[in-house]
Amino acid sequence: MAVSSSSFLSTPSLSNSKSTISFASSVSPAPIPSLRRVVFRSQRRVMTVRSKIREIFMPALSSTMTEGKIVSWLKTEGEKLAKGQSVVVVESDKADMDVETFYDGYLAAIVVGEGETAPVGAAIGLLAETEAEIEEAKNKAASKSSAAVAPSPPPPPATSSPAPAIAQPAPVSAVSDGPRKTVATPYAKKLAKQHKVDIGSIAGTGPFGRITASDVEAAAGIAPSVAPPPPPPAASAAATAKATATSSPPLLPDSSVVPFTAMQSAVSKNMIESLSVPTFRVGYPVNTDALDALYEKVKPKGVTMTALLAKAAGMALAQHPVVNASCKDGKSFTYNSNINIAVAVAINGGLITPVLQDADKLDLYLLSQKWKELVGKARSKQLQPHEYNSGTFTLSNLGMFGVDRFDAILPPGQGAIMAVGASKPTVVADKDGFFSVKNKMMVNVTADHRIVYGADLAAFLQTFAKIVENPDSLTL
Repeated sequence: MAVSSSSFLSTPSLSNSKSTISFASSVSPAPIPSLRRVVFRSQRRVMTVRSKIREIFMPALSSTMTEGKIVSWLKTEGEKLAKGQSVVVVESDKADMDVETFYDGYLAAIVVGEGETAPVGAAIGLLAETEAEIEEAKNKAASKSSAAVAPSPPPPPATSSPAPAIAQPAPVSAVSDGPRKTVATPYAKKLAKQHKVDIGSIAGTGPFGRITASDVEAAAGIAPSVAPPPPPPAASAAATAKATATSSPPLLPDSSVVPFTAMQSAVSKNMIESLSVPTFRVGYPVNTDALDALYEKVKPKGVTMTALLAKAAGMALAQHPVVNASCKDGKSFTYNSNINIAVAVAINGGLITPVLQDADKLDLYLLSQKWKELVGKARSKQLQPHEYNSGTFTLSNLGMFGVDRFDAILPPGQGAIMAVGASKPTVVADKDGFFSVKNKMMVNVTADHRIVYGADLAAFLQTFAKIVENPDSLTL
């Protein structure tokens, strides 16, 4: 080992190699002054830490988010930041969320201003590690902005010299020496027979000397019929675009075009995606006399009708897990281990579905408290992603608006959605023919027919109706 180490050290070309120095110093039996000086200098270079200018990226706040909008910057340029401190508020497709910094430093430059949008992963700001680097970061941000707005270079001018002509095969001339086989199109033969032209004396101009109809017409002294050339692709495309523009109706006077917000874009995308799922609908009338009486008792304690319906749906889903299942790839489906009821809520500028997780297991009063918290966060756009994208079944209630029945569109990734109408007095007849007036509400369920069948949905609705008509189990 000593001989080997001395042979390494005696090689001048390896004296600057870090790995060689480290290896030799670890096996050398005696200290070598010159070698220790080299190690000291190399260690000083390794321990030198340079300050950094880091980029603050637009985060992906949900699985469906592709771009975000800057609502407000909580810090100004040049302000010192601490790790974990909120820097900017970003509007995603469902909520406004604070974005924190992962490093200490200074907010050197704001790249994307308030009200502007940026794709996920794009730099929205620069973070300098020291005050001395703030100016450098600002110059970097300015160079990025100028590069983004710089016009693209014009295309190179077209040269005046024509493109080289591609050599075309010369038409095969008739061979006079010896007999030859006459090759002609069927229509050329018909024309030759019609005009009494010897087809064997005609020189063909078609591929491989084939005689065409125009050759026969030329031999017979007839002006060839020229078909109008097809329009060039550019002209046809322009004509198509013009026809499309003409077909779209013009805007009415004093009309205005309003672009989608991030939330509206997300809703539009989900609704279009839902069209690819084969669905069917089943309606069921439910007697709500007992539920209305229970609601009047628990309402002073903060229980809402939405919480009662969500609790009843969760208990019914526990007995019919296939309705709580989901199919996402079209090849298999998943029995979800949790019953998470998403409830549609209309907010300013869109629609969102806060999720009551484990709705079948939570106490009714705790479920109502949780629902109030979710509604408050939804209206202030402060929901976390897991609070609106983890639903396994959706409940949509328009009964408070007096709507007696409606159909709901199935959200992507779920097996069913329930649409609840208003409870209204209805005249009904019993089995003995006696008439009475009872409160009835119509419940319509839209389901994914790939995993839920008619009998499954009918059985689920029967269970749901029994729970609503005998609601004592809701308070247990």
